[in-house]
Amino acid sequence: MKEQNQHCRKNSYKKVGYDLKLLIIDQIQNAQISINHAANKYQVSRASIYYWLKKYSTLEQKKQGMSKKDEIKKLKEKIEELEFVKD
Repeated sequence: MKEQNQHCRKNSYKKVGYDLKLLIIDQIQNAQISINHAANKYQVSRASIYYWLKKYSTLEQKKQGMSKKDEIKKLKEKIEELEFVKD
């Protein structure tokens, strides 16, 4: 009966630093490594990697969204400046 319990043990994973998370995400997004291979290589759960990928992609979208808003704001200011010069 003890042998059966050993097979049901939960895998223990180590804490992963921010830099390593970015490295793993970068390798996966550049098709250098698969999620399964990364999970085995870095001793991280696949669920964690999926979570990081989702979190990273929403972070990138927010950055792009903010930069677009800033760009629009700058363009509006430039238009106002040019209209002032024109008059």
